[in-house]
Amino acid sequence: MKKFLKRVLRRLDRAAEDFVHMTADVIYDRRSGFRVSCYAAFLKALSWIFEGIVRCRYALYKGRILRDSPLGCLVVVVGNLTVGGTGKTPVVEKFARALSERGRKVAILSRGYKSKSESAPKRFVRWITHGEPPPPRVVSDGKRVLLDSETAGDEPYMLARNLPGVVVIVDKNRVKAGHYAITHFGVDTLVLDDGFQYLPLRGQLQLLLVDKTNPFGNMSMLPRGILREPIENLKRASFIFLTKSDGLPDPELERIIHEHNPSVEIIECAHVSKYLVDFSGSEKAKMDILRGKKVACFSGIAAPESFEKLLSDFGAELVFKRRFLDHHRFDESELDSFFDSAVSSGAELAVATEKDAVRISDKYVPRIPFYYTKLEIDILSGADDFNSAVDRICFPKRKADVFPKKAGARE
Repeated sequence: MKKFLKRVLRRLDRAAEDFVHMTADVIYDRRSGFRVSCYAAFLKALSWIFEGIVRCRYALYKGRILRDSPLGCLVVVVGNLTVGGTGKTPVVEKFARALSERGRKVAILSRGYKSKSESAPKRFVRWITHGEPPPPRVVSDGKRVLLDSETAGDEPYMLARNLPGVVVIVDKNRVKAGHYAITHFGVDTLVLDDGFQYLPLRGQLQLLLVDKTNPFGNMSMLPRGILREPIENLKRASFIFLTKSDGLPDPELERIIHEHNPSVEIIECAHVSKYLVDFSGSEKAKMDILRGKKVACFSGIAAPESFEKLLSDFGAELVFKRRFLDHHRFDESELDSFFDSAVSSGAELAVATEKDAVRISDKYVPRIPFYYTKLEIDILSGADDFNSAVDRICFPKRKADVFPKKAGARE
């Protein structure tokens, strides 16, 4: 009976995962056919409802019916208009490091997507007893990394590991997390990770990321497209980072951006993998070791195509690849299955992303050499804009000079 139930649960899990993959393919227009068109029409109807809710919410904040909460210190918001991978984490890391190196006491506030949260029974008991909500989770106090990736979430853990001296805090209530960071760690600068849609906390600087390879999808709102809010809200950005850029001009994209935000400064940047890191230790290897090698790869990220293309561009022959859902947490049997298939395909080594690697137990022993990519940000154009923005944050001449009010900004 137990074996039967396990088989049923496995099949249900596979069916649910297949459905999610199929929905993602429809959103990104990867499939066609009559049934796909019917499902796409259904999602389009839902997207109109979602757009109405988003517009209503924004109007309530703009009209001061719902109010945001200034915290008395500088708040830098980093986010995007779309779901999916715009390469936000490396930009957050670069900006937080630049601020910290210029003498600011920085805390990164994250909601900790896919992190462990308080269980439903504990929330119910707290509600019945009128107990105090748990404090925000401190991933790093600036000196030590205190939580693992499962508890903290992938991105907060990566940021904490890569940014000594920077406090990293996780809580869905970023206003509460901000108060905690100020009172317990004496920070003077808050970096709000993935916060463009988080209206309860006011930010003086809005850094908006746009993926140059797929800026706005099919221009539809969720769940038919990838937009979280209407494209006209580009007007709220102080700076726009064009990520995953090839450095070539894109007049049409610039026209769309400046149509909605005529005065915004655009900074183009590329996500560059400078080296590979050996999973079993901290040894680094040049990306050139991929050239001419038979490579297996896997990823649980929003845009696996860009990762696979990166490996191919460095000369890897991809003999086996597997894609998981974004933020998928790997169990040992899945990894064993991947490495068995990789060996059967003749792979000489395996590669994953850093975000995937933090979700694997450090006790796991792979069958072949296993590396993860380490991404960094290279500014291709607008470098002076980036540096001047950091300087204006750290050394403002007058409070009013820190960042001028943008058109369409809330009072």
